[in-house]
Amino acid sequence: MKNYDVYGIGNALCDIEYQVTDQILSSAGVDKGLMTLIDDQRLEELYRVLENQKHHNIICGGSAANSIIAVSQLGGNAYYSCKVNKDEQGEFYLDNLQENRIDTYYSKQTLPATDQKTGRCLVLITPDAERSMNTYLGITSTLSEAELDEEAIKQSKYVYIEGYLVASPTGHAAALKAIEIAKKYDTKVALTFSDPNMTNFFKKEMNMLVDAGIDLLFCNFQEAQDFTGAEDLNSIREELKSKTKQFAITLGRNGSMVYDGEIFIDIEPHQVEAIDSNGAGDIFAGCFLYGLTNGHTPAGSAQLASYASSKLVTQFGPRLSQPQMADVKNKIFTN
Repeated sequence: MKNYDVYGIGNALCDIEYQVTDQILSSAGVDKGLMTLIDDQRLEELYRVLENQKHHNIICGGSAANSIIAVSQLGGNAYYSCKVNKDEQGEFYLDNLQENRIDTYYSKQTLPATDQKTGRCLVLITPDAERSMNTYLGITSTLSEAELDEEAIKQSKYVYIEGYLVASPTGHAAALKAIEIAKKYDTKVALTFSDPNMTNFFKKEMNMLVDAGIDLLFCNFQEAQDFTGAEDLNSIREELKSKTKQFAITLGRNGSMVYDGEIFIDIEPHQVEAIDSNGAGDIFAGCFLYGLTNGHTPAGSAQLASYASSKLVTQFGPRLSQPQMADVKNKIFTN
């Protein structure tokens, strides 16, 4: 019997969401709809541009963290490997993980104290619900094999790897090592491509992760296009069948498509008025993994994931509340 449903590894970022216009986005020189890595100078420049813009609560984020928290909110057991500094944001991050019942490598007493800040992400939301992310990695850029917990991986049903790690040499090496450890203990491996920039600019590194042996892949349509080089969905899914045992492709307003290892399953969308797409892919992956690790079929898991995503995009922020997640679970698994 394994102690954890999902063991996640990814960047630790304190997320701050801002509501902005397309004009502000353009004047700030931000690439719309993408994740852009920024340095200290650019971070301070954006803070100045955004100082009078409405922003929402700061939360512990990062793509994989959002997914892992979704697993926990639904009643699963989860572990998260990440790296934060011994600063105000780092201690806040650990507190937030603890509040969400997530085990991790660090305690406040063992946090590294360096001149590198805890990572953060400025998420700019435009009126069309598109999110444009400006990510300052800080100390999480040095996430490495040292932050892995072999015993926790051994005790997990799935290792879940954030695709953003390919942008860091040490993070990429840690992801490959996590796959190696998982194979050693018969722990399954899931990977999310995370962002079109990752499949576009780090295709070699992403291929290395996929070729190391992936049981389940999460991606959206654009990421799947970039990775496979195929244009239409039918060609894309045939290409992915040769790369991984199972996969799920999110299709925005058109729902999602799942390959369960034998057949393709179309998941119908839920028609809603979207105001913020930030975290939609993350909650989809987290809910899907919760379903698979708790006795549900890929189809049922995808239905849970699709419904949770549809609820998330109707509000600001990358995750639902605990009561909202309970309602989502009851709606799908008790009806």
